[in-house]
Amino acid sequence: MEQVKGVVKHMVLAKFKEGVPEEEIEKHIKDYANLLNHIEHMKSFQWGTDVSIENLHQGFTHIFEVTFETLDGRSAYVAHPAHVDFGTAFLTILEKIVVVDFVPTLVKL
Repeated sequence: MEQVKGVVKHMVLAKFKEGVPEEEIEKHIKDYANLLNHIEHMKSFQWGTDVSIENLHQGFTHIFEVTFETLDGRSAYVAHPAHVDFGTAFLTILEKIVVVDFVPTLVKL
């Protein structure tokens, strides 16, 4: 097994507070994506909603993924004022959040 070089993933699972309008969620998603225009360390941003048939999501309906080239780039993103401002606003509509960062590992069979 070997770690993928030049790739760090930042995963966010979001469970929104009951009653948050869909329009407000969409606004925050656009604001999250717009961080690409302000934080050079962000290499990509993707998001989606849970489509699992296992019903193990525990209310986490939205998944966000940001890719960086280095752990230092990820750390710069976390501390960046644009991210801090976004995070402060985003947390106001969340009931729960899970954040996990990892370096992907390839398994060669």
